[in-house]
Amino acid sequence: MSDLSTRPYLIRAIFEWCVDSGLTPYLAVHVDEHTEVPRAHVKDGEIVLNLSADAVRDLQMGNEMITCTGRFGGVPFNLLVPVAAVVGIFSKETGQGLVFQAGDSQQPPPASTSGDAASKPKPHKPQLKIVK
Repeated sequence: MSDLSTRPYLIRAIFEWCVDSGLTPYLAVHVDEHTEVPRAHVKDGEIVLNLSADAVRDLQMGNEMITCTGRFGGVPFNLLVPVAAVVGIFSKETGQGLVFQAGDSQQPPPASTSGDAASKPKPHKPQLKIVK
């Protein structure tokens, strides 16, 4: 069994779908000490990045890290986003995309043998904000 996460592959798939469809790919990111983004643009611990070819240069979407150069207020900034920090990726125009649950692990949790539904945590509803 592979220990690779599906997250980077899903991020790349939605990104490619946006580009092929002529839509603007936006990346929602939870900012922590491993995330290099302009802190002045972080709101409530998150930032939404426009990943279109008009907005960023040298975009690299690896299995561990997403890197590129973007301009913020006309000033270039090297962005470094761990794939694990990505909250979601979606189209600006339609809002379609994927949202990842907080704490998604690289491997699925072990199967429960008790069958007790009351012991399972209740899933929470993901939230996205409209960015204009």
